[in-house]
Amino acid sequence: MTVTKFLAVASRSLILALPTVMATCGVAGAEEWGTIKGRFLYGGDVPTAVELKADKDVEVCGKHKLVNEELAVGADKGLANVVVFVRDKGVKVHPDAAAEAKAAKVVLDNKDCRFSPHVVVVHTGQPLIIKNSDTVGHNSNVNTIKNPPSNSLIPAGGESSIPFANEEAIPAAITCNIHPWMKAWVVVRPNPYAAVSAADGSFEIKNVPAGEVELQLWHEKAGYIGEISVGGKSEKIAKGRRKVKVEAAGTNLGDMVLAPGLFQK
Repeated sequence: MTVTKFLAVASRSLILALPTVMATCGVAGAEEWGTIKGRFLYGGDVPTAVELKADKDVEVCGKHKLVNEELAVGADKGLANVVVFVRDKGVKVHPDAAAEAKAAKVVLDNKDCRFSPHVVVVHTGQPLIIKNSDTVGHNSNVNTIKNPPSNSLIPAGGESSIPFANEEAIPAAITCNIHPWMKAWVVVRPNPYAAVSAADGSFEIKNVPAGEVELQLWHEKAGYIGEISVGGKSEKIAKGRRKVKVEAAGTNLGDMVLAPGLFQK
């Protein structure tokens, strides 16, 4: 084949393939994703953490400073353990988010006679590993509604794996019947678009499809959060539901202040 003939054939093949390539690129380019982030602040004076007394396995648990973790507020008024998740049914999941969630190992530890972390998030099909780093036995009573409840005795150094086939409408409490002061929560969602605010009140949900989504906000002491204040302006939220627009460049919801009255239930 001469060079001229080869170039002619190659050009014709490229022209025939171009519509397919453009169509493929068009589909990929049409999908945009963004990150939702923000911070929750407590709107009053920082409350003093209430100390708890260990009355079981005192030789082990009595060595640790145990406090009531229902309302955890930092020195900068950052509010920890606020749950934020995308409520929309059938929301499209970014391949990277799905892969990351599938590979992640979600662990709830019985450590220093408390659960760590205080709130965990799993999605359906993803197991929750409950381990025991203490030198005394614990049991982890998982009070789910749409999944079979679990009450596993976990010896020192042991662990248990709990699967979740169904999402839970509300976070499920986890308690230890041996040490009644211990409590945690598990949030079971059908996708990875959920987060729990950190000690400074901040949270981040990555790779959310661009466009309008509905978030739901929950806290163990306030329940579904019914009101927030942003920039000094109060905003009522029915059943903790708040619609936001996700930009491909990212959406920052800013500082959301929660009034002390919300936690006096």
